[in-house]
Amino acid sequence: MENVVKQKPVLTDKQKRDKKDKILGILSAIGANLFLAFLAFLVLFPLLFMVFSSLRGWENYLSNVTMFIDGKFTFENYKLIANYVDLVKGYGNTMFIEICVIPCGTFFAAFAAFSFSKLRLRHKRFWLLFLLSGMMIPGAVLLMPRYVAYDILGWIGTPLPLIVPHLFIHVSMMFFFIQYMMGIPSELFEAAKIDGCSTFRMFLQIMLPLLLPAIAAQCIFWFMGIWNDFFGPSIYLSNENATLQVLMYKLNSQASGSGFYTVTFAGAVLSCLPMIAIYLVLQKFFIKSMSFGAVKG
Repeated sequence: MENVVKQKPVLTDKQKRDKKDKILGILSAIGANLFLAFLAFLVLFPLLFMVFSSLRGWENYLSNVTMFIDGKFTFENYKLIANYVDLVKGYGNTMFIEICVIPCGTFFAAFAAFSFSKLRLRHKRFWLLFLLSGMMIPGAVLLMPRYVAYDILGWIGTPLPLIVPHLFIHVSMMFFFIQYMMGIPSELFEAAKIDGCSTFRMFLQIMLPLLLPAIAAQCIFWFMGIWNDFFGPSIYLSNENATLQVLMYKLNSQASGSGFYTVTFAGAVLSCLPMIAIYLVLQKFFIKSMSFGAVKG
């Protein structure tokens, strides 16, 4: 019986190109994923180092190079924080400022943005430029006049200098809201006005629901700004109402000065937890607000 020789199928030029493109697509996808994984590692490594360092014993922290693989972890550093500062009180003082400032400031910034973007006002372009020009003034220039004014009012040593100036308007947030509202059709509000809807009702029932993604994103940024603020609280606040970042500075100077570096890492982990939790909860709104103008039909 004669052996049947199987011949390989001959590929056409189009099939060869398709096969080559498929292989190149797979290789490029693998390369892109590896590159992104490398970037993610670079971003996450300091955070991972901080977490693992907070779980190490202070006595062998500097000499032990197997901190990631030997599995010898302890929570003793978190207990030692109370010997230096009261972080619970720092949490409370910081959250008090957050709760007082963000809801009220966001509401007035959104309402001002609605007025500038959707209402017919006289000289509104001039007033908008006037408000935005205030952002050009360096904060260091206003530091001394503000401190003198707050001292005359008797606010030094209280949270009022960190609360009152931010209650009524946040110019950068207002400008972001204006840009967001420009993408919302004005016909919605004209139709509501014809139906007898008041301006404030249009803002509450039509604009605010549409503005939620932008509000969520800006609240994340503002929350992080207040949470990480050290300069203002260190100047205006007393020891009784010190915020978390002021206490973290004291913890760093005292614990690190005594050689307890791992205690400082434990305090840093605790100070990061609220920001991580808030971002995880609101990330859907955050991503949506960042891409609101990317696709237009």
